[in-house]
Amino acid sequence: MLKPKRRSKILVRMSTVLEIENAIERLVPTDRAQLAAWLARKEAQDWDAQMDTDTASGKLDFLFEEADTEGRTGKLKDWPPK
Repeated sequence: MLKPKRRSKILVRMSTVLEIENAIERLVPTDRAQLAAWLARKEAQDWDAQMDTDTASGKLDFLFEEADTEGRTGKLKDWPPK
């Protein structure tokens, strides 16, 4: 675990990507794996939130319409293929 740097009893924040990258380089493998897992979960949550926003706003309606059309015309196929 990294110990935060202190300057005059004020916590110095990691404010740049370079500082964060350097801190990650100093992590032990288990902590780095834990961070990687957290980042993957965060990316998935952000993706889900964006999909919810896009769906609610109607941005993805064309996909539903295409699927309905292809389903009615017999072009829609099972996924994964059987």
